[in-house]
Amino acid sequence: MVLCGVREQRVHRVISRLLASEHSDDTLPTDDVEYVADLGLITTRPQLRIANRIYPEVIPRELTWTRQITIAHEQAWYLTPERRLDMPKLLAAFQQFFRENADAWIERFQYKEAGPQLLLQAFLQRIVNGGGRISREYGLGRRRTDLLIEWPIDEAQGLLGPLQRVVLELKILHKSLEATLHEGLAQTAQYADHCGADEAHLIVFDRRPGIPWDDKIWQRTEQVGSRTVGVWGM
Repeated sequence: MVLCGVREQRVHRVISRLLASEHSDDTLPTDDVEYVADLGLITTRPQLRIANRIYPEVIPRELTWTRQITIAHEQAWYLTPERRLDMPKLLAAFQQFFRENADAWIERFQYKEAGPQLLLQAFLQRIVNGGGRISREYGLGRRRTDLLIEWPIDEAQGLLGPLQRVVLELKILHKSLEATLHEGLAQTAQYADHCGADEAHLIVFDRRPGIPWDDKIWQRTEQVGSRTVGVWGM
């Protein structure tokens, strides 16, 4: 029942800042922060963050459920013969999906500030649900959202058996592309090493007005130490 409150305006002001992982020149109203903390959605110590390990997954599901169930993509399309997730194929499909739907769908989100991140998570939930697991981390001011996909390689053992681990770092382009990549690649590699991930991908959303889609959509790989990171522009 607590999650029904995520659509309240005072809750929105706090949670949207966390979901988007954004700094702002505006100070969050103390009353709003205390109210959302009293609901149990956030904690303020040692820093402002979503309260527990469950809500970072449940809140995006609550906000994107109606979008997720209308996405016409099937899990089987993105599985290799070895039953691993084909992440390059999946992310390339999302690039096209984002190009076709982002402007209309994000406008319908109440949480427009975190619209690109939420739309990707809705797409991933559509594919990963019923088999794997998505873990999410948000942090105010880090300018990124961390996602960890865990996908069972052995269907019989499920999540208790060997897992394919994929890290996704989501960033909104604020600085120059070079500065965003310099910062984002280091963060992605660090998080992937921390999680023991098999794959790592950095996704950069370019929401600047007037930029043609042909300039926003691109893909390449970068080497960070011994780790190869896929980089996707959207």
